[in-house]
Amino acid sequence: MANFKVPTREEVSKSNQAIFDNLKKGIGFVPNLYAYYAKNETALADYLSLNNRKSTLSAKEKEVINLVTSQINDCRYCQSAHTALGKMNGFSEDQILELRSGSASFDRKLDALVKLTAAAVENKGKVSEELKEAFFNQGYNEANLIDVVMLIGDKTISNFINNLTDLPIDFPLADELSTKTV
Repeated sequence: MANFKVPTREEVSKSNQAIFDNLKKGIGFVPNLYAYYAKNETALADYLSLNNRKSTLSAKEKEVINLVTSQINDCRYCQSAHTALGKMNGFSEDQILELRSGSASFDRKLDALVKLTAAAVENKGKVSEELKEAFFNQGYNEANLIDVVMLIGDKTISNFINNLTDLPIDFPLADELSTKTV
């Protein structure tokens, strides 16, 4: 069985070392998943460019998509990372668990986003007209829809890399859902 290791700063290229230094300055550490990207000369910079691209969605809306996608893709690393980020963006623990479960009873607009995201991830982008209509009826537009798909793609990349490598989780461990309703 393959044993995937998180590289140290000294084990990556000079350009990736500079990114490590910026991450350490910005967030206080280099998350293991980001460090793993640095095994490839360009993947870390490419991923961070995608991850940090300008979006029509708010930080809270982006975390909704990250949480839902990570739940459906069964990525404990990203569930944990985005639980921490979700809390930083104003969600309570109960709200995060509800989002991961597939709804947002506390906010109709976010509920439409949760349901659209879950259906898109589960069905490879094939979503019912009713879900699309509910999304647009909550004030979202086609530019937002494109950003939803971009964020699902972004998060799916990380989910798949972590699910393939099973890297150590370096965030507070997210609670497991008692039932998978998404």
